[in-house]
Amino acid sequence: MTRPPFPPFTDASAADKVRLAEDGWNSRDPARVVQAYSADCQWRNRAEFVSGHAEIVALLTRKWAREHDYRLIKSLWAHQGNRIAVRFAYEFHDDSGQWFRAYGNENWAFAPDGLMTRRIASINEAPIAAADRKFLWPLGRRPDDHPDLDSFGF
Repeated sequence: MTRPPFPPFTDASAADKVRLAEDGWNSRDPARVVQAYSADCQWRNRAEFVSGHAEIVALLTRKWAREHDYRLIKSLWAHQGNRIAVRFAYEFHDDSGQWFRAYGNENWAFAPDGLMTRRIASINEAPIAAADRKFLWPLGRRPDDHPDLDSFGF
C-alpha cells in the first residue's frame, strides 16, 4: 500500500499531505484514519504511547467516543525530506455539553511509500463557551473557503 504524496516533500506536497490528514481526522473514522500510517507506526499522543494499527484505532475510538462534534484544522509549520511539522487546533464538547478548544503541534516522519511511521503530538486544551466556537462548518471535511488557523490567530 502507498499513500501519496511521497517524500521528499515540496512546499506543495507537504501542504497537500497536511490537508489530507486533516480531512481524514475530520471524518472521525478510525478505520479510515489508520490507513495513513504504517503497520508499525509509533505514536506519542499527549502522555500515551501506542504502536501499530490496532492500538491507533483503539486510541482514536476512545478519543471520539468522548470528544463530540469534533472539528479540526491543521496547518503546515515546516518540512524537510521525509518529515513534516504541523500546528493544529480542534474544538469538541464532552458528554456534559462543555466545549473545549485544543491546540498543539505534531511531528511526522514518513516512509518512502508515503505512510507515516512516527507521530509525536503535544496537545493542550482549554474550556470555551459555546458562543466562542470558531469551527462551525457542518461535520466532516472543512470547506475550502473556511478560515485557516492564522486567520484566527491560533
